Amino acid sequence: MEGICPHCESPARGDECDQGCNRHLEPGEILEPTCKICENKAEYREQEHFFFRLSSFRDFLLEYLETLEGTSNARNYAREWVNQELRDWCITRNLEWGVRFPGHDELVVYVWVDAPIGYISFTEEYCNNAGLDWKDIWQGDSSIIHFIGQDIAYHHCIFWPAMLKGAGYSLPKAVVASGMVKIDDKTFSKSRGYVVWVNDDYLDHGFQPDLLRYYLASYTSHTKDLNFSWKVFQEKVNNELVGSLGNFLYRTLHFTHKNFGEVPEGAVSDKVLDEIRSTIQKVTVAMEEYEFKKAIDIIMGLSAYGNTYFQSKEPWHLIKNDRVACAGVVKDCLQVAKALVLLFEPVIPTKMNEAWGHLGQKGDVSQMKYDEGLVELESKRPLPKPAILFTKIDDKKIDEMEVIMNKRIAEAMAKEEKSAPQVPVIPVVTFEEFNTMDIRVGTVVSAEAIKGSDKLLKLQIDIGEDIPRQVVAGIALTHVADELVGRQIILLANMKPAKMFGVESRGMILAADENGAVLLQPESKVENGTPIR
Repeated sequence: MEGICPHCESPARGDECDQGCNRHLEPGEILEPTCKICENKAEYREQEHFFFRLSSFRDFLLEYLETLEGTSNARNYAREWVNQELRDWCITRNLEWGVRFPGHDELVVYVWVDAPIGYISFTEEYCNNAGLDWKDIWQGDSSIIHFIGQDIAYHHCIFWPAMLKGAGYSLPKAVVASGMVKIDDKTFSKSRGYVVWVNDDYLDHGFQPDLLRYYLASYTSHTKDLNFSWKVFQEKVNNELVGSLGNFLYRTLHFTHKNFGEVPEGAVSDKVLDEIRSTIQKVTVAMEEYEFKKAIDIIMGLSAYGNTYFQSKEPWHLIKNDRVACAGVVKDCLQVAKALVLLFEPVIPTKMNEAWGHLGQKGDVSQMKYDEGLVELESKRPLPKPAILFTKIDDKKIDEMEVIMNKRIAEAMAKEEKSAPQVPVIPVVTFEEFNTMDIRVGTVVSAEAIKGSDKLLKLQIDIGEDIPRQVVAGIALTHVADELVGRQIILLANMKPAKMFGVESRGMILAADENGAVLLQPESKVENGTPIR
């Protein structure tokens, strides 16, 4: 069903205000309900359904939401909802698909009851493969964090915690709610063509996965809508990954490999270590607050610091005159590079794993803690010849991708227009053409049913002529014959004669078609035969 949200009066689905306040709607709450399939008005019928006694969890939820970590948009929305009337939750539906409700094959479990249980199921599957016990996570002292879309905050901050509490399972420590994804500032829609397919439109065109990961994580705050644009994607890759991070890593490693071939001797300066330490502290706080863009901006700030440091120290001059001083500058820059690789690894893991090798480091960088960035690189460790990590995306490639997207959008629009019901074009008539119609007021003299038809009535209508006009009208289902006698109506008198069920009709009664015929009549009684102008 769809209709109007009772809370914000926006168009809404039967179970959720998806276009407005995003509130969950229980059966019967939606206003002006219509069937989404046949578009007819919905009928209310009594049927047995099953409810989760959510109202009994109100005090628990209010206390739980005070300690729930994550983003405030999820927590505040749920708290506002619980502070109001918390009603019991209908957990069954009349659908052909879904998990059958035990003992009632005509009902299925509401999807937001069985779907979150899948979190436990796939944890169990993972633990079985890894030799772990899933109960240590879902029934033990664990930190469970949900990353969700903000439109399902109430499912994960109200329904799901209540279910877990009632069943004796571990509760989520935090719920992190993200904004929606848009394509070129348009709502993400496969049917309208506003979509980027990761395989067809990205990987198959040679784009590296890390670039998209970086864009998604660094574009905006996690709680705001994320807009994907090929032009902005190009700018972020070229200016940030290529121009700043990639530039610093390659110039540092290339210069070191060319002039030293190994990590030079000497200690990293306190000033550089302080800069790295400050960056790690700020990034840690941002990550703990789930502010991923903020964290990335801070890390990119360290990259800018490294570029400025390298440029200002001019190691290409020092190497000619003071090799020891040059070694100190290089050691500082290599340490900044190590910190950058560790900090950026969660965002761009493939490329940072490559850079970890360029630094001559062993082990899995993904298992290293941030503080490893303060551990000085071992002197005399050989450095391999580095490779360029990021390359610029040229305009030609972006133009190619935009053509693909625009073509998909155009095809979707054409398909939508083709499938849309055709509105009949009503021709415009002139006043002279209207005057060719003989429309008069008449009074029904007699009315009777036509044998063999349950829809037609035979009427005799006085329109000011010598004898009444005989007219056949399809109004038997909405009007009683005897009640029409003496009633004035409007008649198109020069309608071409026609026979229906063997009875000739010489005119047509005018009526409005709204759930049956509504006969037109003059505002007050007038003389029969009065023309309509």
